[in-house]
Amino acid sequence: MIIALILSFIQIGLFSFGGGYAAIPLIQGQIVDLHHWLSMTEFTDLITISQMTPGPIAINAATFVGLKIYGVLGSLAATVGCVLPSCIIVTIIAKVYLKYRDMAFLQVVLKVLRPAVIAMIASAGISILITAFFNGGTISADVNNIKFDMIAIFILCVVLLKKTKFNPILIMVLAGVLKVISGYWL
Repeated sequence: MIIALILSFIQIGLFSFGGGYAAIPLIQGQIVDLHHWLSMTEFTDLITISQMTPGPIAINAATFVGLKIYGVLGSLAATVGCVLPSCIIVTIIAKVYLKYRDMAFLQVVLKVLRPAVIAMIASAGISILITAFFNGGTISADVNNIKFDMIAIFILCVVLLKKTKFNPILIMVLAGVLKVISGYWL
């Protein structure tokens, strides 16, 4: 039902403090775990596509899921559902922040929220790594379950990002090319 789609993305938009990466567990909870609109593999592909296309992850996810489930109307409904809470919240917060930005209590609230946001981002990253590194998204010591090509590509990309001044877009393209090549060999 399209109402469930709208309400799901309103929840995501309402509670995704900390930006796109922090929203990933919320998106996963709604579209994979609760409604089963996507499998975990499809969800990982969605995150990859959302990273490669311009715009915030949550909005790209809303558009993609809405289109997959209910077509163009679904993509519009999910996107509006995702954006509407943020627009309202940001407008209210901007007014309050400008008025009370020097208030000690506000600074304390912001400091308290930071660890929660970091935890949400870390949780999303770990879920994506597990899905990328293990068949079926389940950690296992079985050598046949481990995707060694994905681990090697990941390590190479991290090293290139940290030790060189390569453009991240070129590293993403390189990772894609390496995965295509490894797909033919393995």
